[in-house]
Amino acid sequence: MPALVALEFILLAALWGASFMFLRMGALEFGPLPTAGLRVAIAALALLPVMLARGLWPQLRQHWKPVLFCGVINSAVPFALYSYALLHISTGLSAILNATVPLFGAVVAWAWLGDRLDASRALGLAIGFVGVALLAGGEAGFQPGASAAASFWGIAACLLATLSYGVSASYTRRYLNGLNSLMVATGSQIGAALGLALPTLLLWPAQMPRPQAWLGMLALGLLCTAVAYVLFFSLIQRLGPARAITVTFAIPVFAVFYGVTLLGETLTPWVLACGLVVLCGTALATGAVRLFGR
Repeated sequence: MPALVALEFILLAALWGASFMFLRMGALEFGPLPTAGLRVAIAALALLPVMLARGLWPQLRQHWKPVLFCGVINSAVPFALYSYALLHISTGLSAILNATVPLFGAVVAWAWLGDRLDASRALGLAIGFVGVALLAGGEAGFQPGASAAASFWGIAACLLATLSYGVSASYTRRYLNGLNSLMVATGSQIGAALGLALPTLLLWPAQMPRPQAWLGMLALGLLCTAVAYVLFFSLIQRLGPARAITVTFAIPVFAVFYGVTLLGETLTPWVLACGLVVLCGTALATGAVRLFGR
């Protein structure tokens, strides 16, 4: 991998790993839905001038319905679910659960698009979901003071978010294939912002959040969403989608590091072991590692 591409890869993993920390900061002061709404609104405002400068507005007008809907299932729903989850579970655990996105993506593509699952990928799915079950059934990785019920719903919210990502991947492949990636990214953030506009306004906090929370939201929208999208599309062009998606494996490393060093979270041996099981299963399910055949 060339040095510049490797740098982009590491930077993208670092940004997306930091998104869990910023989401938690925002959710604590803005609330889950306003946090998600503010995130996509900032990203949409940042990406829109770039899209207009590239002359992509006519393409968005032509395909606005599927693009805006993609934003709802690819950004609005999962961002809101993660914002809720991070009130109850650690950033490291949520990032490990986020690594199951390729698992759900493979299942949805098999059920919806008829993608074939060979023996190696099927084994990876089984291993990955076993790791998730072990994580969900354990008592580690929860926020101090959180009840068992709240922690359970936090994990469930993360898994629903990853399922939404999996559905959006197949939806994009079926209905948005061949469209400009920057246009889809910008239009999807606009769709997510529109979908979350009313809940954001209705649930806006009565007390003004602190400046630190606003700075966290700016970093979340500008760096972890807008800039991260540009980096991801660059990696897709340079490496192809199959290799670019392997950034999923590196995200938990950064998220756990930020959580431990900046938020004072504890990484237990149980979470670490189950996380490795999930990552191994994901590597097999995506085809990044193969045990059988070519």
